[in-house]
Order: sequence, then C-alpha cells, then structure tokens
Amino acid sequence: MLTPDDITEINLLSQFDLSNSQAGLKIHSHDADPATVAAAERLHAKGLLTQPDGGYLTSLGLDAAEHSQTLLTILRTPRS
Repeated sequence: MLTPDDITEINLLSQFDLSNSQAGLKIHSHDADPATVAAAERLHAKGLLTQPDGGYLTSLGLDAAEHSQTLLTILRTPRS
C-alpha cells in the first residue's frame, strides 16, 4: 500500500520534464507545500535528486521518474 509520503514523492517525480535533462525543479520552502519540501529532501537522501530542494534528477532519479510517469500515463488512459 502506498503511503502519503510515497504519493507525494511520485507526484514530485512526475513534475520533471523528461524530454529536457537540463530542466530541473526548485522547491522554495517559503511558499511550497511542506509535504513537497519534505518529499524533495527524502528523494535527495535516497539519491534521486541532486539537491535537497530539488535540482536535477540523478540517473537513478531519471529511472524512477520515467517509471512513475509511465505508470501515471497507463492509469490515466481510458480503456474500453
């Protein structure tokens, strides 16, 4: 079962533009949701982000973001 922290981390990973490796994310702690700030810190600690406030995806982070975005695409595609 996914925890709220897992979901927040997946949501954060889904915000990265996979078509542009030079596009990172900057999480501003003064105006971002505290759960998102914490998710970025956890992803950094796990080696998926280059900075605790976002930055760029590491190679492991890129793999995770690709998988998470693929899963979201599958789940959001209506099937008949």
